[in-house]
Amino acid sequence: MAVKIEMPKLSDTMEEGVIAKWNVKEGDKVSSGDVIAEVETDKATMEVEVFDDGTILKIMAQEGEAIPLGGLIAIIGDEGEDISDMVDGSGAGDSAEKETKTESKEPKKEEKKESGDSDDFDPILGDIEKSDEKESDSSESTSDNGRIKASPLAKKMAEEKGIELGSVKGSGPDGRIVKRDIEGYKPSEEKKPSAPVATFESEESEEVKISQMRKTIARRLSESKFTNPHFYETIDIDMEEAIRARTSLNEVSDVKISFNDIVVKACAAALRRHPAVNSSWLDDIIRKHGDVNVAVAVAIEDGLMTPVIRHADKKNLRQISAETRELAGLARDKKLQPEQMEGSTFTISNLGMFGIEEFTAIINPPNACILAVGAIRDVPVVKNGEVVPGKRMKVTLSSDHRIVDGAKAAEFLNTLRQMIENPLAMML
Repeated sequence: MAVKIEMPKLSDTMEEGVIAKWNVKEGDKVSSGDVIAEVETDKATMEVEVFDDGTILKIMAQEGEAIPLGGLIAIIGDEGEDISDMVDGSGAGDSAEKETKTESKEPKKEEKKESGDSDDFDPILGDIEKSDEKESDSSESTSDNGRIKASPLAKKMAEEKGIELGSVKGSGPDGRIVKRDIEGYKPSEEKKPSAPVATFESEESEEVKISQMRKTIARRLSESKFTNPHFYETIDIDMEEAIRARTSLNEVSDVKISFNDIVVKACAAALRRHPAVNSSWLDDIIRKHGDVNVAVAVAIEDGLMTPVIRHADKKNLRQISAETRELAGLARDKKLQPEQMEGSTFTISNLGMFGIEEFTAIINPPNACILAVGAIRDVPVVKNGEVVPGKRMKVTLSSDHRIVDGAKAAEFLNTLRQMIENPLAMML
């Protein structure tokens, strides 16, 4: 008996999938557990398995085609089995749509002009031309033989002032140029040659197909920005002790510790002390999470992925560093599994490596907050009454005001600053 293969739900936020690659073709025999296709979801490229033995009777979706959840992608069954009843209607609406698209779009014939209208007549341009002609007639200051009519005094004054008589409008009899015309002449009346117009070759525009990941990013962040009431608080952190601690740790650790690892550890410790920030809004309740799971935003070609470091408050810097590097590598290779991106209670977005000093980030739902981390800056600071070189880093907390009030966010940021400025406190 023939079996329909439908688009499965491969992630918690998936609404449709794109067939990235077919591993089979029509007529191939398959067994339960065989991977027949690779599907690009909003988070990663996943494999689609079959659960029945049989022959691929019909492939219903082409590579690159987006199929909604539950949509038919293939049919398997016994070789030679009649599946016409299963495919009938699968393309319903296609022919109608094509017919609609190919309807004649012949423009309507223009209504016939009233008798007496000229084919080349433009009422607006026609009026302009007539007005131009009248103005030209009124400004005419030459005689029939082409000689400019001007009084001797006007000619002398024009010569002294360097004025071309041909550009002066005469106000005397028959358009004769007189003294007052020269005295009242303004250079702006003179016709200036038009500047040469630079021409450039048009560059070809490019249309880029939106990936499933980019669609999901657009939808989720739009919902977050316009649904969650965001507010922002920024603090400046002294990084000198963190820099010294990192240098000492990297001398003895086989895993390189980054500043981002220190921020993750500090956030995890601060979250344990401030459960309101480690929460989610669930319409009729606020859930204060028991675990501290920190998501770290990783930029990839198609957008942004947020792998999750679970129980970050219970892990040391070496463990956090090793796990972050592994997850970031999987993210860039698009090999992250859905469970590695789910369950976050807080998110960190770091653009310091790009030289960005300060920015705000959009909350990653269902988190209550997200921390935007800027670059470490060389700045003058005052210590013991003297101006000395200093190392500072700005961080901005975006909070959902439904869950976190301003004072709660400020308390969290102050704890975070204490942790980073006193790295040993994180080790306790």
